[in-house]
Amino acid sequence: MQARQTPPPRARVIAAVALMGYLALAVELLVSVVDDPVLGLVALVAVGVGVPLSWIGATRPRWRGRIVALAALGVAGGVLALVASGPSATELVLVVATIAITSAAGMWASAWEIRSAVARRWSPAVRARHGVLLMNAKSGGGKVERFDLPGECVRRGIEPVLLAPGDDLRALAEDAVARGADVIGMAGGDGSQAVVAAVASAHDLPFVCVPAGTRNHFALDLGIDRDDVAGSLDAYGDARQARIDLGDVNGRVFVNNVSLGVYAQIVASDAYRDAKLRTAARMLPTLLGPDAPPSGLRAHMEGGAVVENPQVVIVSNDPYRLTSLAGFGTRARLDRGVLGAAVLLLMSPSDVTRFVAAEAAGQVDQFPGWQTTQVPEFEVASDDMVAAGVDGEAVELTPPLRFVSRPRALTVRIPLRHLGLSPAALQPGWGRSTFLGLARIVRGQPSGLVTAEGQ
Repeated sequence: MQARQTPPPRARVIAAVALMGYLALAVELLVSVVDDPVLGLVALVAVGVGVPLSWIGATRPRWRGRIVALAALGVAGGVLALVASGPSATELVLVVATIAITSAAGMWASAWEIRSAVARRWSPAVRARHGVLLMNAKSGGGKVERFDLPGECVRRGIEPVLLAPGDDLRALAEDAVARGADVIGMAGGDGSQAVVAAVASAHDLPFVCVPAGTRNHFALDLGIDRDDVAGSLDAYGDARQARIDLGDVNGRVFVNNVSLGVYAQIVASDAYRDAKLRTAARMLPTLLGPDAPPSGLRAHMEGGAVVENPQVVIVSNDPYRLTSLAGFGTRARLDRGVLGAAVLLLMSPSDVTRFVAAEAAGQVDQFPGWQTTQVPEFEVASDDMVAAGVDGEAVELTPPLRFVSRPRALTVRIPLRHLGLSPAALQPGWGRSTFLGLARIVRGQPSGLVTAEGQ
């Protein structure tokens, strides 16, 4: 079972202070409503909304600045309305002090489980002595050049290696290791990340993921800020590190997933790389229609059951919270030592219609035709070569396809200022950072975040 951490006594006390402070604040502002119904009510609503918004901001790292700014505007508007209603100086000071204490306590208590999860998943890493970064200048529409990654490497004492047409990426990575690299990284798409990560794993060297690809799913699940491309190089300095899993299919490493069936055909499309979502939406109805040939795949599920001719098979390095075939989703953890296998079997034209609608709505995980399992090994058989999308790269694989998880095979490093938690890890969402979440902390109920090893 997955372990969930119980709030420590300090967090419980501070959460109780936040809740009691909010109650006291409501009483204080209700007095102003009695004195001046219009301005008092404005102050009550503005502050009553602004303070919980500050709590929410503490648990939304990506939107924290915007949410806290809105909270500050709400509180400021409420205080101005209160001032206009003519309270005494003592009353005003009391309200402002209560706002400050309640906001700060609620933010600290709401975010304690995020801090705890980060502390337990990541450990300190010392500065690299000879860091090497391999770069694909074509990835992500030219992010390597746009963010001047070669120059940023030189400024940080990192050796830049630019991939030229016809170069063998694996050979370049092996050469970097032979020249004494003690930390090696890749700036490029997830397929390239997997190649260099495999080399790092084989030599037990730390790996740095620089999100210079198009969508950077791997970086997202590592909790790297994908908008901070150049800043990702700080992972070569004083940083955080952790051991994570790798996936393997017939000896080929993958960091995200391998897709078979319909999605593999979408990945092979020339239009896919530039417009993933639009390409999937356009191709799905045809690929799943009545004239579509059977996939020829045989997925061997846990317990000995075999699913014949599934339209989609997705095998991931640790389980996804799948939202769409084109965008996938995110993984709460990358160190559980299991594969996530999702197999889709559509039995009728109405199934196809409902599935395409679910894909378009980003709710593909709610479609009932999925069969899922979490296992350390998985096999897919076929009588022919199998078209596959391996970390978004179109390839052909020789059956049978034997998937295995390689638990904690890779050490990864991230910058200190990057969160280190994926969107899936930050769920269950709003309930963690509002009144119910604080009440749960006060009661000492377990965290909503997984903070120890999984199954």
